[in-house]
Amino acid sequence: MKGPAAMSNIRRVPHCSHWGAYTVLVDDNRIVGVEPFGPDPAPSPIIHSVAEWTKSDRRVLQPMVRQGWLENRGASDGRKRGSDRFVPVSWDEATTLVSDEISRVARDHGNASIFAGSYGWTSCGRFHHASTLLKRMLNLVGGYTGHVDTYSIAAGPVILRHTLGDERACGGGSNTLDNIAEHTETLVVFGAMSPRTSQSEAGGIGTHQLETHLRRIAERGVRVVLVSPLRDDLPDWLNADWMPIRPNTDAALMLGLAGEIVAAGRHARDFLDRCTSGADTLLSYLTGADDGVVKDADWAAQITGLDATTIRALAAQLVNSRSMLTVSWSLQRAHHGEQPFWAALGLAAIIGQIGLPGGGVGYGYGSLGGVGAPIQTGKSPAMNRGKDAIRSFIPVARVSDMLLNPGTPFTYQGETRSYPDVRLVYWAGGNPFHHHQDLNRLTKAWTRPETIIVQDPMMTATARRADIILPASTSLERNDLAGNRRSDYILAMHRAVDPMGQALSDFEIFTRLSDKLGVRAAFDEGRDEMGWVRHLYDLSRSDARERLGFDMPDFDTFWDQGFAACPVQRDHTYLAEFRADPQAAPLATESGRIVLGSAALAKLGYDDCRAHPAWIPPAEWLGAAGATDALHLLSHQPKGRLHSQLETGPSSREDKRNGREQVRLNPDDAAARGIADGQTVRLWNDRGACLATARLTADQRPGVAVLPTGAWLTEQADGPELAGNPNVLTLDVGTSQFGQGCSAQTCLVRIAPHDDNPGDAIEIYQAQLTALLT
Repeated sequence: MKGPAAMSNIRRVPHCSHWGAYTVLVDDNRIVGVEPFGPDPAPSPIIHSVAEWTKSDRRVLQPMVRQGWLENRGASDGRKRGSDRFVPVSWDEATTLVSDEISRVARDHGNASIFAGSYGWTSCGRFHHASTLLKRMLNLVGGYTGHVDTYSIAAGPVILRHTLGDERACGGGSNTLDNIAEHTETLVVFGAMSPRTSQSEAGGIGTHQLETHLRRIAERGVRVVLVSPLRDDLPDWLNADWMPIRPNTDAALMLGLAGEIVAAGRHARDFLDRCTSGADTLLSYLTGADDGVVKDADWAAQITGLDATTIRALAAQLVNSRSMLTVSWSLQRAHHGEQPFWAALGLAAIIGQIGLPGGGVGYGYGSLGGVGAPIQTGKSPAMNRGKDAIRSFIPVARVSDMLLNPGTPFTYQGETRSYPDVRLVYWAGGNPFHHHQDLNRLTKAWTRPETIIVQDPMMTATARRADIILPASTSLERNDLAGNRRSDYILAMHRAVDPMGQALSDFEIFTRLSDKLGVRAAFDEGRDEMGWVRHLYDLSRSDARERLGFDMPDFDTFWDQGFAACPVQRDHTYLAEFRADPQAAPLATESGRIVLGSAALAKLGYDDCRAHPAWIPPAEWLGAAGATDALHLLSHQPKGRLHSQLETGPSSREDKRNGREQVRLNPDDAAARGIADGQTVRLWNDRGACLATARLTADQRPGVAVLPTGAWLTEQADGPELAGNPNVLTLDVGTSQFGQGCSAQTCLVRIAPHDDNPGDAIEIYQAQLTALLT
């Protein structure tokens, strides 16, 4: 151990990542420890893995160009991406190559042929936000094609914008958790409300409050019902009643519950008349007037695999008590994912408690750490991407469709557009070869652009498939600030260590590129890094003081102490004003009220997103013909990392076994396939195959397999993917013509023992990386 003299040399540096705020302990430019943020009641253990970012193994340490591209430029063979070796170049040469390519493509093909595919999860910093900075720069030189919505949540916001007028209900604007904890009598959780997923928050978070409110719910004796294939989607100490539903059938259960309430004459007719439009369209569907099928408990039981008596009893309880329905973001990441979000809204409207304390419906609790937290009422710090120079976009998860089918029409929110002819992809701050579906299809699509630029701190699977790689620093190597509309603090992010190798901050990289593109003055506005950090904080501070009368410390005080409390609203009841007077507080919908039957969707006539919430069988599910030998694969967030970040860190490695990810199986499913706990298994379908290690647990429904996301894609010449990346298996289709979200949770697979263990996937990835760089 270090003695007192050595310990006195340690610097204590305030910082923040997506897992929350913490203090970094630094000794001679080395991270020697991490301390959680004092006010945080439930800090994430992932923060103790952040030192992994300062290891050189997987870092991009210098600008590099793929040899084949450097020799042949526009005539380079895109099929060699991922196998060609890389050539080191200087920063001046790299930025010249990038700026020349941006200018060439814009000149020869138009700015819509430049795809700004950045996703922004690489750092929670509000200033060095790679996605925003890239788009800010490109807007100054004519624009780009971007994306709308996110992989996490796309179909849900689309349908709620149409039925509630905006997406606040799934972005933290529904009833706050303290409101639920004090007023709800029956809490029905569709999906999950887990500390596992609430560890993370886009833009960082000061305090993790989910467990505090769940403890209060348990203390009050609230009846909690968990509707999920996985028992551990809620903490066991909540003693929830578990309804182990078939994956992708939640909409049928919601509609069956609604049908039982209507059949009993217990539906809230006054609320439906005052506060909704199209209710009779939904009621007609529930009674079977249109299709001859009554939507009741017996009907729902056949689809969901649940007990009809249990469904009827729950329907009665929902109208006999103050009831709150919560719906995880994960439910809309499935084929027809709009339907569970809309069906939950329909059920809540039929119960009639929307706008009452502890009642109604909300989305995303536990999906991120700030959903349901006190709502920040001030201005959240954020860099501005500027005015969009052109209006060119795709739905976020349609990347492969765009690259493979230029000029082909697509629909989104009732509008028909065409995919642009993308010649240049610039990806900064993201890893699509982790989060996109059907990665073998993406690999084919990835060969189509003329040039692919990747800007990232890490040599990810996406960076390996680039033509030009620009080494960005991590948040630990630069100054920034964290915070967002779901955080009760703005947090200082001091630079803790020196940049590794030749890495530069995202702001510095884009400043150099802007200079070569002739737009530097407009890009940086004459401010350096600390000038921008100070400016963004001061904008939030001024807004809080002038609009809300809330005093925040001056910048120097904030920067020194590492945090500043923000103005927040607690005990919030969603749509209380609307419920009290729908005429005085109308919603931004087609009717000004909650839409249960949509005239606009009726006119569009989509068979995969009808004019009312409906049960529409997904492309793959356990009730389909021929699915008897298949398992439904769910790919949820892991416990020890976020997406693919810190995959080699200690908290991530704890959940690996035999050098790869663990796939959870019910013991009955394992026994039927001759699989033992700890055995290497092969998962496959028509889209691809991967290896994983079997982990047996009775805490999930038979017929379901669970493989976490985020293992770094580790391919071999012939045979299955080695690390356990589920997205070699997942389905790459839009949720519907209306929402076009990702359908990651709609996926059937086969699983069998795999006797040949090829070795530790992390070591194999590292060997492959070394070969590319030698």
